Amino acid sequence: MSDLHTVGLGLPWEELNVGRAFKTVGRTITETDLVNFVGVSGMFEELFTNVEVSREEGAIQGGRLVPAALVYAVAEGLLIQGSLQGVGFAFLGMELDVKGPVFVGDTLHVRCEVTESRPSKGRPGMGLVRTRNQVVKQDGSIALVYTPLRLLKGRAAHGR
Repeated sequence: MSDLHTVGLGLPWEELNVGRAFKTVGRTITETDLVNFVGVSGMFEELFTNVEVSREEGAIQGGRLVPAALVYAVAEGLLIQGSLQGVGFAFLGMELDVKGPVFVGDTLHVRCEVTESRPSKGRPGMGLVRTRNQVVKQDGSIALVYTPLRLLKGRAAHGR
């Protein structure tokens, strides 16, 4: 059985050419996601934990507000499942811009476009890949945009 092909593996950096674009599957943010994230991160901001404060302040209408950090974490999970599994080596940095609120019950997917792709000078067989990732809600509005730079394995290191 060792000759079976493994499905679900990510794309080596050589397959991520500038201009390549794709989107992930969707995922709905649940109340449980919010509660677990706030608990594990310690982000006990009343905007996320107190429905009455959120309602009284009225700054953002639409339901239970979700931290942008959770939105980012979910987006990264969707990308890892779909394109980075087994090829990611290092996360080197990014810029992140919050465009709009996300609430419990919103469904998110990520639109990803490769904006930079080149071999690594310091790590033979690996490459540097930057993408522009838009986190999109079910209504088509954009919640986050971020541009990570990653060091990714190549075909040889990935066994392709």
